Amino acid sequence: MPNFTGQLKTTSSSQTIVSCNDTPGHQIVLRWANAQQSCSDPLFHNTRHNSTGVADLTNGNGQEHGYFTNEHSSGDRESGTWEGNITTSGNQVTFQGTWKYTYGTGQFAGISGNGKFTGRMLSGNEWEVSFEGSYQLKAGTRAA
Repeated sequence: MPNFTGQLKTTSSSQTIVSCNDTPGHQIVLRWANAQQSCSDPLFHNTRHNSTGVADLTNGNGQEHGYFTNEHSSGDRESGTWEGNITTSGNQVTFQGTWKYTYGTGQFAGISGNGKFTGRMLSGNEWEVSFEGSYQLKAGTRAA
């Protein structure tokens, strides 16, 4: 399975924060973000990354999970899920977690793979993310 590393800087296009009012500081955050992805593997470099996620936070700490799609210039896509933890310490918000592929189209049909990610919040609607992982294309497909 080929390995790769990459980075992206996401900007939230839409974000909704709901206070739960059950315990102090408990919030649910729903966000949709997009970015241009940079990757060590040319097959995944410069793809358009879209992510939708939900975080369950108390005083800025908690769990998050969501879904991503990377769209290539050919129109082919690979999609998956992610989950992780958010930690807030003072003004610094960091996160880490895991991701896995669940679906692909075109040359990515039948893709499998997984990896890890880490990152930090740059502002209320911007995040910087580093990721690593590995993948396997279905037999019979080939890189462009």
